[in-house]
Amino acid sequence: MSEVKPSAPAPAAAKCARCEKTLTESDRVAANDRVFCRSCYEVLKFELKRTVASMSENINYPMAVLGAVLGGAAGVLAWWGFTVLTKIGFGLVAVAIGFLVGHGAARFAGGKRSVGLQVLAVAVGMVSFLVAAYLVNMTFINETLAQKGQAFRLPFPPASLHMFYQVLAVNFGVMKFVFLAIVVYEAWIIPRPVKLTLPS
Repeated sequence: MSEVKPSAPAPAAAKCARCEKTLTESDRVAANDRVFCRSCYEVLKFELKRTVASMSENINYPMAVLGAVLGGAAGVLAWWGFTVLTKIGFGLVAVAIGFLVGHGAARFAGGKRSVGLQVLAVAVGMVSFLVAAYLVNMTFINETLAQKGQAFRLPFPPASLHMFYQVLAVNFGVMKFVFLAIVVYEAWIIPRPVKLTLPS
């Protein structure tokens, strides 16, 4: 006599994660680990797009400038301070400038993200990097002048654009360009607008 095996229970019908409507194959959209009916999914998609779009609207640019400048100043002080304390011009510390400028611009603007903030952050990041590079070179040059018994010292701020350029050019080699490129990349990427990839 053959044994009768109990049949497996029928799988529970899938329900919309938003309205709990029972879903059919033609009326279901999977999004990550949830499924929605098409009407609920369209509502959620619209709301998400609107939220993302609002991140690039009504940006408080004065506050964004303040945040970027404060971030840049913190990065400049980090690189220059490291140089003064260790007597080593470790350029890798400079990459903090792009990070701090990008986050400063985005956070002081209330978490906003836009191309305008990207341009702002890149501009402030580049200026901050050049100011920090001047300060680092100025420190080493002034130490050399002191060792030689000379009274002249390079000032900050520099007396002229020509002096600024001359001091920067002392050791502005390939690695400085690499660090500057990293600063620009970080300042550009951090406040970039969010791009949505949604199932159709």
